[in-house]
Amino acid sequence: MAAGRPPEDRRARADDDAALQGRLRRLGQQLDAIAPKPKPGDGDASGGEPPGPSNLARALRLSSEFVAGILLGGFIGWLVDQFTGRPPWGLIVFLLLGFAAGTLNALRSAGLIAKPGQD
Repeated sequence: MAAGRPPEDRRARADDDAALQGRLRRLGQQLDAIAPKPKPGDGDASGGEPPGPSNLARALRLSSEFVAGILLGGFIGWLVDQFTGRPPWGLIVFLLLGFAAGTLNALRSAGLIAKPGQD
């Protein structure tokens, strides 16, 4: 169908396309001048430092630190009960200490509380 058009019509269309390309090039140059360029190592996908862990990985890490604190406290409490001969008290005390330690570790890992030695 384009073969049936007069040559002036095709020439006008080519001129419009060239003008559009020129405007798009100028717009791209203006946007490049305005927008800040990402620096290498800012955690972008183009290179540098890899992105941080996913939300699922962070959730598993926080929950495992919390559960590990409770389990370790319970185990130490059970050992204390076995050596002292007073069964419930060591387990109760160390379970509570394990709960507090697990909570503290989870909060530190989440960045809500400063780690020891950091000001």
